Amino acid sequence: MHDAGPGPTGASSRPRRVTLIGSTGSIGTQGLDVIAAAPDRFAVAGLAGGSNTGLLASQAVATGAGAVGSASATTDELATAIAAAARAAGVRAPRPELFTGPTAAAEVAAWEGADVVLNGITGSIGLAPTLAALEAGHLLALANKESLIVGGALVKRAAAPGQLVPVDSEHSALAQALRSGTTTEVGRLVLTASGGPFRGRTRDQLASVTPAQALAHPTWDMGRVITTNSASLVNKALEVIEAHLLFDVDLDAIDVVVHPQSIVHSMVEFTDGSTIAQASPPDMRLPIALGIGWPHRVPGAGRGVDWTRAATWTFEPLDEDAFGAIRLAKQAAASSSTHMAVYNAANEEAVEAFHAGRIGFTDIEDTIRAAVEDYDPATVLAGEELSLTALAAAEAWARAAARSRWMQAR
Repeated sequence: MHDAGPGPTGASSRPRRVTLIGSTGSIGTQGLDVIAAAPDRFAVAGLAGGSNTGLLASQAVATGAGAVGSASATTDELATAIAAAARAAGVRAPRPELFTGPTAAAEVAAWEGADVVLNGITGSIGLAPTLAALEAGHLLALANKESLIVGGALVKRAAAPGQLVPVDSEHSALAQALRSGTTTEVGRLVLTASGGPFRGRTRDQLASVTPAQALAHPTWDMGRVITTNSASLVNKALEVIEAHLLFDVDLDAIDVVVHPQSIVHSMVEFTDGSTIAQASPPDMRLPIALGIGWPHRVPGAGRGVDWTRAATWTFEPLDEDAFGAIRLAKQAAASSSTHMAVYNAANEEAVEAFHAGRIGFTDIEDTIRAAVEDYDPATVLAGEELSLTALAAAEAWARAAARSRWMQAR
């Protein structure tokens, strides 16, 4: 993988400097836990947070980050919050470089004081920080799958060989398993899915589920959008496309199998019939630690499987009649370089509408399907080549198309 600067071991090695984008979210806070538990290996370089300015300020004081960014606060508000957090902690207020406004996350991601950038933002807004980190030459530990899925070829063109390291548990598992053979020896990738809270239900039964039920994930503790995506299996659909882009494996050679225990995180089947699986109890700290420390493992990052206790792991096929999001994503990815931007944007709109009570659960998939099938890049983009502008236009079209669909249904 990409050279991220100083290694994690040896008396003369300084800690690897990590910038966290989305530091106040689930991935960001767990990333800070990993860094705090291994001060000989990691130090915080920069932080970019969301609307929780108080938490971001406390993180800045606790870590001594050299750069801090917020899209929701002004520079004065962020400085005031950091000063207040320092007073509350009884320490002198740090004076980091501050970035605010809509470009704050990207500016922090590009900040020169980092070796590694952990992008843990949810949604396609993570694309700009992803590109900024890559263009700055930082190793990118990517938990924001949407930026790769939406950016596609744009992100791959910006990335040097080995510069992208996956943090999603499934893709981290694949990266580990792929060490067991050469590229030409890979037969297929098998991503595991917990099945979410609605495993075993028919499509008709899914029509009446509530937002509260969709957020009751049996295994993982995630944010609202990702948890809902997991319930609809849109999250797994995005992960299939992410695997295709990360590892250059044909979509037809990527399968999904339901594994409710969430112990085996994914598998690689090689051409000789051997399958290598990565297994560990569900804990995002392990793939986060491996992502920011790549290619080195971090002792104690997660707990291992207790092999002294009896356990049963089950695997079952995916019901694509009830959950068609994966098949739909493969169709979109094969259609054009901007179709996945449409898929993702339509889903984001639909998830918000579902939680606002405007549409039902199965309407999420129906909204995505309608957008993917109606989208014509030649018309929407008018010959615009793949760029941030073209992707923004495709997303804007998809969001408008989704809203129009619901208005017409009223």
